[in-house]
Amino acid sequence: MHSASQHLPGCHMTGITGPVGRARDWLDERGRPAWIVTMVLGFVLFWPVGLAVLAYMIWSKRMFGCSSKRSSARYYAAPTGNSAFDAYRSETLKRLEDEHRDFVGFLQKLREAKDKAEFDQFMQQRDDKAEA
Repeated sequence: MHSASQHLPGCHMTGITGPVGRARDWLDERGRPAWIVTMVLGFVLFWPVGLAVLAYMIWSKRMFGCSSKRSSARYYAAPTGNSAFDAYRSETLKRLEDEHRDFVGFLQKLREAKDKAEFDQFMQQRDDKAEA
């Protein structure tokens, strides 16, 4: 299953159906470059269309990657009617979201440790030059 929320975390929007909803999903599958091309073509063909696409991209946060923290991603799946499967899927998605959050935290700690090591090395080199 391929949904827009996989490409733009936190941006899953309900309520838009029909050709507009299908076009939005098609563009989401292709990512931000497809949205930008659509906006530029809208400006070239008829400027209000380009302006409308730009406004929608900003309003839906597609312009700026939707979220500054991808760890806040929430995935939505419509109920299937099979309560056992829905419960299993819900638990699995929660577990995956928890693992994702833990992994993002781990990566952040690694970045901080690397930054600290680089800073400590810089300070040591600076102290060595000052002594010489």
